[in-house]
Amino acid sequence: MNNSEIPVHSASLDIPEVRRRYIEGHWAPSDCVALVLERIAQADRPEVWISRVDTDALQARSKQLDQLLRQEGAAIFRRMPLFGIPFAVKDNIDVAGMPTTAACPEFAYTPDRSATVVEKLEAAGAILVGKTNLDQFATGLNGTRSPYGAVRNAIDPAYVSGGSSSGSAVAVALGLVSFSLGTDTAGSGRVPAGLNGIVGLKPTRGLFSARGVFPACRTLDCVSIFAQTVADAWTVTRVMAGYDAEDSYSRKIPMLGVKPRNYRIAIPSAPEFFGDANARHAFDAVVQALRQSPRCTVGTIDYKPFQQAADLLYQGPWVAERLAAIGSFFNEKPEALHPVVGGIVGQGANYSAVDAFNGQYRLAALRREAEAQLAEYDFLLVPTSPTMPRIDEMLREPVKLNAQLGYYTNFVNFFDMAALSIPTPPRADGLPAGVTLIGPCGADQRLAAAAESMLQYLHKTPACAGHAAFEPLPFQEATVHIAVVGAHLEGQPLNWQLLERGAAKVCATRTAAAYRLYALPGTTPPKPGLVRTANDGAAIDIEIWELPRRYFGEFVAEVPSPLAIGTLELEDGRWVKGFVCELFALDGAQDISRFGGWRAYLASLNNP
Repeated sequence: MNNSEIPVHSASLDIPEVRRRYIEGHWAPSDCVALVLERIAQADRPEVWISRVDTDALQARSKQLDQLLRQEGAAIFRRMPLFGIPFAVKDNIDVAGMPTTAACPEFAYTPDRSATVVEKLEAAGAILVGKTNLDQFATGLNGTRSPYGAVRNAIDPAYVSGGSSSGSAVAVALGLVSFSLGTDTAGSGRVPAGLNGIVGLKPTRGLFSARGVFPACRTLDCVSIFAQTVADAWTVTRVMAGYDAEDSYSRKIPMLGVKPRNYRIAIPSAPEFFGDANARHAFDAVVQALRQSPRCTVGTIDYKPFQQAADLLYQGPWVAERLAAIGSFFNEKPEALHPVVGGIVGQGANYSAVDAFNGQYRLAALRREAEAQLAEYDFLLVPTSPTMPRIDEMLREPVKLNAQLGYYTNFVNFFDMAALSIPTPPRADGLPAGVTLIGPCGADQRLAAAAESMLQYLHKTPACAGHAAFEPLPFQEATVHIAVVGAHLEGQPLNWQLLERGAAKVCATRTAAAYRLYALPGTTPPKPGLVRTANDGAAIDIEIWELPRRYFGEFVAEVPSPLAIGTLELEDGRWVKGFVCELFALDGAQDISRFGGWRAYLASLNNP
């Protein structure tokens, strides 16, 4: 294998591009690792990393994967979807045999087992490169609170990189790895993405296991993903998602479907930018573009309940949870803490159990107000960050400016919401700009599909597969299989009724040779009718879709007469629920069974 065809600075590490080069024989995993090591050396950003996988171990891992690629070829990607993809993790996430420091050397410990998310990624073939710098104990949103050095911005090193997952974001933004893991309590998976021009996916809490992750606030924390593209972030999500009985905060989350139709977007009625005119203009340009889009309806809401909830995170009893996470270390070695981090965490001792309950009551009231504000919308759109301070400015006013960075992020985990930060066209001064899509619990796939659509529109890039590229996560709930034969087929006018309920296409197949298919007159959109017959039957093309059972009754209620949901026999002998037609509707209907299916019949109309 030879990577000489690819200049070091230009080769993309996007997952599809790396996979393509493997399949076409241009690379092996050892070539990719060599490129990563060369880029790390040339980048000369030592503050990004706290520890790195030993070079010999990294090369040994890549050579093992080289052998698998020679043995299995492209088939390897079916069982190892992240085969040969380099990644990094924030250094509050455990990796077996590597110290976990949380950016506090005196606190470090070396685990015998990796975090669940790391185990899943490596089992899927991903190659761990190293552990990245962070704001100490994941306390901060700016990237300057670490004894390993302030992590400088990837686009302009004079500016903050955002935190606490600073090193993870910059490693991706500089092209040193394909993706990385951060954590997100108050915005640490989003602010660094926005300030470095990349994608930051903050899942619904409990979607990714937090076993093996040293917490900031255990009740609010979640692992997050940084990537160059939304599609890459979603690919990693599909590997990492899933219930983990070893994590007491892991959940089986009912997922919402995508929205193939128009998006209803809420924005704050009076957005705050703390005097940063360039940030304001960048956000205004995005909103104006979306208002002109035929696929978006934009409305305004009162942001006050979201802002007030955000204030509770550092000005309320939840600070005590940060103190609980560190435990006796705070009292035993207070000098080991970064001064700003120590000052914040130390405030936790000032709150009582009564304060904690009163805080919960206040939060519940604010959450109810926020739900009412968003009731008519699919998601909330906000600036990822209202401003972008320089490092020297942050060091002069570390608490005030850090609070500004969390203005649009701190409430999200409080309200049990999912969020996705995406890069938008840059500010007038050339610095990166970004917006965050925020949706309800379980909206992860919906946000990914919407974000991809928005990026194509805002950056005027060619359309890809859209929502079809973002397959649903594996179901963790009861489902039912439904056979569709006409207007609900993939790409047909009523397919949205399945997609918006979170359905996933299982396969295309045929019925048993016991049916007749008719084009029904006077139906809008045009629909066929499938009827079982005792004689002269035919096998008809159909698709099988898997639908969460909680939506089955609602879906059936939308099926209009003369159609109904019955039970169909498939060509392999199985029986499934599916569309059938009442016999009275066949008067005047055209028998189209000879075409073998609805798609072939429609094609015949266009090509008589």
